[in-house]
Amino acid sequence: MTKMLKTLALTLLATLIVILPACRTKKTPAPVVAPTPVVTTTQPPPVAATPVTQPPDFVQPEAKVTEEALPSDIDELNRVAQQRGYIQDAFFAFDESTLTPDAQTALTNSANWLKKNPQYNLLIEGHCDERGTEQYNLALGDRRANTAKEYLATLGIDASRIRTVSYGEERPFDPGHDEAAWAKNRRDHLVLIGK
Repeated sequence: MTKMLKTLALTLLATLIVILPACRTKKTPAPVVAPTPVVTTTQPPPVAATPVTQPPDFVQPEAKVTEEALPSDIDELNRVAQQRGYIQDAFFAFDESTLTPDAQTALTNSANWLKKNPQYNLLIEGHCDERGTEQYNLALGDRRANTAKEYLATLGIDASRIRTVSYGEERPFDPGHDEAAWAKNRRDHLVLIGK
């Protein structure tokens, strides 16, 4: 029986030796506190500026665009607006009143400028080449002018700011009698007018 007690005591002792280290709580060392530096001046120490680089996909804010002084004379304003492409004429195919992609682009550019300058209204003059009767060309010029008006309205220009008139073949841009001249005369001419 003593041998059995000794074996039991040794087994118990071996188990305790294995279990006790696992049960022991670990003590974490106290954090080391760095001594506070003594500042002898009242000025903060200079900090070197580090440049901040922006990732390549960062969108730069738009620079403020200084507003350009526009002429107060309406005729001069129309010359400047046409020269600089603020307002652009829309050209049509023969006997057509539907807008070509180029005509849509011209009207879109004009609409963008008109949105930024709500102090101006617009007159759209419908023009035709010399082929066809006078009455037919007046009606075609009217359809062309109204097509442009409707398109500008879909782009956000208030329709009450736009008037239309048809001159048919009465006011040709180019007085020639060939296809090159006729192509210039089949147009909607945009004219700025005051409110």
